[in-house]
Amino acid sequence: MTFGQFLSILRARWWLALAILVATVVLTTIVSLSLTKQYKATASVVVDFKPDPVSAVLFGGGGSPAQMATQVDIIKSDRVAERVVKNLKLAENPQVRQQWQDEAGGRGTIESWLGSLFQRSMEVEPSRESGVITINYKAADPRFAAALANAFVQAYVDTTLELRVDPARSYQSFFETRAKEARDKLEAAQSRVSAFQAEKGIIATDERLDVENARLTELSSQHTALQAINAESNSRERQAQGPQGDRLPEVLGNPIVGALKSEINRGEAAIQQLTTRLGDNHPQVVEARANVAELRQRLVAETTKATGSVALSSNINRQRLIEVKASLDAQRAKVLQMKAVRDEGLVLVREVENAQRTYDAILSRLTQSSLESQSTQSNVNQLTVAVPPVEAATPRVVLNVILSVVIGLLLAVAVVLLLELRNRRVRSAADVLAALDLPVIAVLPGAGAAARLADRRMTALEQRLLAPLPAPGAAGAGKGAA
Repeated sequence: MTFGQFLSILRARWWLALAILVATVVLTTIVSLSLTKQYKATASVVVDFKPDPVSAVLFGGGGSPAQMATQVDIIKSDRVAERVVKNLKLAENPQVRQQWQDEAGGRGTIESWLGSLFQRSMEVEPSRESGVITINYKAADPRFAAALANAFVQAYVDTTLELRVDPARSYQSFFETRAKEARDKLEAAQSRVSAFQAEKGIIATDERLDVENARLTELSSQHTALQAINAESNSRERQAQGPQGDRLPEVLGNPIVGALKSEINRGEAAIQQLTTRLGDNHPQVVEARANVAELRQRLVAETTKATGSVALSSNINRQRLIEVKASLDAQRAKVLQMKAVRDEGLVLVREVENAQRTYDAILSRLTQSSLESQSTQSNVNQLTVAVPPVEAATPRVVLNVILSVVIGLLLAVAVVLLLELRNRRVRSAADVLAALDLPVIAVLPGAGAAARLADRRMTALEQRLLAPLPAPGAAGAGKGAA
């Protein structure tokens, strides 16, 4: 269908299209004027996502779209709607209860019934780039609309506070039980440590162990020094018992031995002189030899005494080494035993420390839960308060009339086209060409304005075909003249 065919159809059925358009506009106007006026009250809240001063965590994890959607779902929930009913005490109104009995037949609860009614007229609009949520409520009475919008805001604030406080109260009861159990375990662990210390006689394990370790170190040093002294004493003792015993420092440094050696040397010198002068058998030579022999015996006796002191010193050093070694072994065993006791005690002390840390952590969570359960502040605050609107939100008569004009035009065109398709007529040369699939040779013009309109709409080909033909007026005049 061409645009010219479309216009010819509209010209042919303009009265029908106009009637449909007028009927649509009139009907819309009547309906709009007959509808009850609805007033929309608006209140808003702001959701604060800053860290909570009690728990030091973010409310809801931040202002993400998912969290804002969660807040919208909470506002639209039955819990908030039923709380609105409880806050307004509508369930106590006899007229409302009678209306509930008539419409719901007493099924369910009056709170849920009223809440579902209120939810139908309530709209929630979250902000995309902030934590502001707008709550709209429509009603026939502007004051009632404002009251319900503010009631939904207050119920939402109270519900968010309950959603925070109720779990905290449950956690508080749980942590109280756990804190009592942790305290009992801590006391039992401390009792075991006290009993162990009393049994082992431990007062200050670390200090005493330090003293015993110092004692062990000292004995080890003494034992090492005595081992060196004993090795030296044994060497000197073996030297004293050998042929070179007279070369010991004790022998060489003995004044008696030195004096005897000097006298022996003088006596031997005197014997040599006397032997040379008097001969070997002279009484003086014999007497001198006897004196030297006596001096040698005395020298041997004194040397034996000196070397005997070396042996005695070696025995003393050996005995001291044995005693220090025994003391060292005993001290080492004592330190090892104290370390074993300390390790056993450390196990019990660690149990006490673990029990103390567990108790402190549970006590901290208990304190935090207790503070949260006593909180009276929510992360949701009312931003604006709804006031009774002055103008009605619906119906919008002017907007409805404009829309009815558009819809009426579309409906009129649709009806006209539908009727034309059901009863197709030839209204132009294009319709003939489309119906018969034959070329149009000529178009007979109509009379008056219709003929002039047809002349203006003829194609160049049609005008050339009709040019030789006389006009209808000229043909009549010729006949009259004849």
